[in-house]
Amino acid sequence: MLMLPLVLPPTVLGYYLLVLLGRRGVIGGWLDRFDIQLVFTWQGAVIASTVVAFPLVLKSARAARTLGVSEASIFFRVTLPLAARGILAGGLLAFARALGEFGTTLMIAGNLPGRTQTLSVAVYVAVQAGDDSTANFLVLVTSVKCVVILLLAGRLVPQHALLPSR
Repeated sequence: MLMLPLVLPPTVLGYYLLVLLGRRGVIGGWLDRFDIQLVFTWQGAVIASTVVAFPLVLKSARAARTLGVSEASIFFRVTLPLAARGILAGGLLAFARALGEFGTTLMIAGNLPGRTQTLSVAVYVAVQAGDDSTANFLVLVTSVKCVVILLLAGRLVPQHALLPSR
């Protein structure tokens, strides 16, 4: 279940989040009683990006956990220090994945320029408007950020730790 966001189409995942977080949803209905709304807000965009990126953090944390021991009594002295680099790498990969998220964040946060418009949606809008210079600039900024993040994550964790276990 925790890995589903990695393979579900973004619009399907966005729909699930709308069902949960909307005013008639289980979580959204409860939050609405406190006058808290997540749909069409920047907080909703953060939640959507986090859900989409979570499997990458989970995968890296599992890989990092194999470097330490599993007993809870020595978690802070052995496991956490050994896993810290893998968890940090997973966080970086999750951030890069969330940076590029389009469908899920668009479904939850919409496209309100200056409020909920994400970088990926801004690229899409620029292309649709024929504003090639803005699209090219945003694509370059996104590409450079993602390459830097991948290089940093690669330096934090040995390549064999990122491979699936047999």
